[in-house]
Amino acid sequence: MVKPSAPMMARLRLTTKATNKGYYKGTRTGSMGQFVKQGNYVINWEKVRTYVVPEDLASFRLTPFVSRKVEPKRDQYFKEINRNGRTVTVVDSLKGQDYLNIWGDKNAEEVVERETAESVANQSEAAKNAGPFSQ
Repeated sequence: MVKPSAPMMARLRLTTKATNKGYYKGTRTGSMGQFVKQGNYVINWEKVRTYVVPEDLASFRLTPFVSRKVEPKRDQYFKEINRNGRTVTVVDSLKGQDYLNIWGDKNAEEVVERETAESVANQSEAAKNAGPFSQ
């Protein structure tokens, strides 16, 4: 087995600590322009990403995981907690599970549709994986 030499290993490390200034690793998002003289950046509008929204959202089949029925909570999230038989309202951060619970409460019919579709898919997968000797 051939191992790279020590100078080659030094050349393979591409981090900002191992190279001189001017090295930028990037985030694999691609450029949207170019740098010109004196550090200015010029945007090339042909490279800028554009997202097209469907014209009729009501009849569009694909839906995002965000419901129109959930009210936005921008500044603070209030949570009701039962303490010693009393309901207390406290300020809390909105956690992922809290959002999913709110979304499930507001979109019960969508949750039922998703669960039935998953159960049908699981049953068909189980039937497909069943061998000829299974009962």
